[in-house]
Amino acid sequence: MLGEKAFLACRKGAAAAEMALLLPLMVLILLGMFEGGYYMYSQHLATKGVRDGARFAARQSFTKYNCATAATPPALTDVSDTALVADVQNITRSGRPDGTAQPYLPGWAASDVTVQYNCDSATSTGMYRSVAGGAPRVQVTANVAYVPLFGMLGFDTSNIRLRAEAQAAVMGI
Repeated sequence: MLGEKAFLACRKGAAAAEMALLLPLMVLILLGMFEGGYYMYSQHLATKGVRDGARFAARQSFTKYNCATAATPPALTDVSDTALVADVQNITRSGRPDGTAQPYLPGWAASDVTVQYNCDSATSTGMYRSVAGGAPRVQVTANVAYVPLFGMLGFDTSNIRLRAEAQAAVMGI
């Protein structure tokens, strides 16, 4: 039998004990890195979606945006053409206007996307010369609930939202 001094001096299994102490912390850091990366990726998808939606909305006819009765100073106004709004919402969420594709993000609903415009009466030259009320500028905004990658770890993520916004000058194509 080993004596007390020999038992205390024994180093067998020290590495296993240290690993058992550090492994939970290392796994938590690794999962945190994955979750952080997924959050940034989700934010990128939301930003890309609103940019695509704003570009699509900006290539519509000037008649879709009523700048003749625009407020002064220019305030954001909801687009009244429901078909255009639905197309922009679908393009923003999935990249397709017909709504047949899966959304870029899980749980991204059409109601999370708003399409508004304002009119700049100071800009009335060039291609905006014939537009009553000035140059329309469309704004697409998304406010999407973040669905975490590791939601089962017990953290409350119900208040985390992905927000993105893009503007584009309407070109009347």
